[in-house]
Amino acid sequence: MSERTVAHNRGALQLAGRALRWGARTYVMGIVNASPDSFSGDGLPDPAAAVARALTLLAQGADLVDVGAESTRPGYQPIDAATERARLLPTIAALRAAAPQAIVSVDTFKADVFRDARAAGGDLLNSIWGAPADLIAACVETSSPIVVMHNKAVAVYERDVVDEVLAFLHDAAQRCVRAGIPPEHVVLDPGIGFGKLPEHNLALLRALDRVVALGFPTLIGTSRKSTIGKLTGRGVDERAFGTAATVALAVAAGIDIVRVHDVAEQRDVVRVADAIVRGWRPEGWTERLP
Repeated sequence: MSERTVAHNRGALQLAGRALRWGARTYVMGIVNASPDSFSGDGLPDPAAAVARALTLLAQGADLVDVGAESTRPGYQPIDAATERARLLPTIAALRAAAPQAIVSVDTFKADVFRDARAAGGDLLNSIWGAPADLIAACVETSSPIVVMHNKAVAVYERDVVDEVLAFLHDAAQRCVRAGIPPEHVVLDPGIGFGKLPEHNLALLRALDRVVALGFPTLIGTSRKSTIGKLTGRGVDERAFGTAATVALAVAAGIDIVRVHDVAEQRDVVRVADAIVRGWRPEGWTERLP
């Protein structure tokens, strides 16, 4: 099977004194937008407000939180590293102080910003632009896991979108492993809504089992995305049920992490789906009738 034999043996993500055991259940990543221009309207550039949001998501059942300070919405305006640091670093430092046991993902694609965020208390990198050499090097230097997402500047594909995305993710994962990142710390994300038209997104959602078959941990982020809005006719703050459909299907396909805004609602979706698909049961479960 050539280089795919490098793929992980299910293992675990070991961070902040906790372990996310791949294959045991699907984990919920809560979204914290420490920027003023998030597409979902929940941007919180004030660090205190962003930390409060993160703590609420953790209390609602998030297994980890993803903190980003630069909007990546369609047509977003890039910001410089200094602006990103000013929003991001105080938020991560305060969150680490308030929740020492939390697993904190850092949503950035700037290697030096990630290094500083790691020093401030972040645990892993979530990159929307794949795995360029500088980001891989930053993760190796800081012993950090990486979420590698497929993205494209223009939504034009020379071949089948699923085949192209899988080839991209496979290549990126192998480069990460060859550089020294453990396979169980390389998480692959097909990038729903990034450089893709609605039909591309639906094709990838139908093929999540093929993403899982690459053999690495996996993540998807469908929460409140425009494709869900087009299908349901609902505004960005009314897409929890549409998102839930994609989350349940992701669990069924074996996806390891779902990145969501509405943690309380999607946590319930994940738990029920995991109970059916993976055999997960909550603590204290009993077969006896109440």
